[in-house]
Amino acid sequence: MGAGHDHGHAHHAPTSGTAAAAYRGRLRIALAITLTVMLVEIVGGVLADSLALIADAAHMATDAVGLGMALLAIHFANRPPSGNRTFGYARAEILAALANCLLLLGVGGYVLFEAIQRFITPVGTQGGLTVVFGAIGLVANMISLTLLMRGQKESLNVRGAFLEVAADALGSLAVIVSAAVILLTGWQAADPIASLVIGVMIVPRTVKLLRETLDVLLESAPKNVDMAEVRAHILALPGVEDVHDLHAWTITSGMPVLSAHVVVGSDTLDSIGHEKMLHDLQGCLGDHFDVEHCTFQLEPSGHAEHEAKLCH
Repeated sequence: MGAGHDHGHAHHAPTSGTAAAAYRGRLRIALAITLTVMLVEIVGGVLADSLALIADAAHMATDAVGLGMALLAIHFANRPPSGNRTFGYARAEILAALANCLLLLGVGGYVLFEAIQRFITPVGTQGGLTVVFGAIGLVANMISLTLLMRGQKESLNVRGAFLEVAADALGSLAVIVSAAVILLTGWQAADPIASLVIGVMIVPRTVKLLRETLDVLLESAPKNVDMAEVRAHILALPGVEDVHDLHAWTITSGMPVLSAHVVVGSDTLDSIGHEKMLHDLQGCLGDHFDVEHCTFQLEPSGHAEHEAKLCH
């Protein structure tokens, strides 16, 4: 509290760790499964001359990189804060999600390009081998999806990994279907068509995740926090005359923060005190909004005009 200023400050400290940290072990298992299946599909794609298998293996490779970056991000995100990095490395988790998006978009473009090339220059694909390797990939992906199902609801980082594995599972299914068509009809175009399906599945999901990730980096208000409602709840408290400099943003998944300057009548501050007013504000937001870290500055009437004069 500065000399001559009638300010009150209060906040809830963020909990230790990030939303993704609880799923570190599951991410490691998913990474091991992904690397194993990637190698298996590369071998299968070469032996069966299947672009769909190679495409799925390429996607598996980016999944492996993405999962590895997610684990690295969790490591940095859970390092303790320092004097220069007051929120620690929590934002590293979001940067990893952004990198995952860029990788996925690159892979999707590559698969679409190669599929078109196969239409121009057809290649014979062995349906039997493709079915076997596609089935291995599908089973492995379903195991990974089960491991990451709960975490994807709590963390953008884990959701990025989940969406990659989900796209792989659908890709493996497309591989199996295309191979079955080749076995039953001999129609070789089924393989590049399956590759196109894989590419189309990758891109829309990635764009959605990219939009959510950029919202965090651009410090947009959390999607589950209506700023108009927040303002209305604060103004509804007895004694509150105005609120300004109201901001809400997200540091990383599961760590929304909010700050505000709250103008309170002098009579109210004199009668109930700063501490009671701050407790009322914290209780108000805690009961109605999922905001973990709140900082309030209490100001008497006319203080905003006083600060504006000082700034000029």
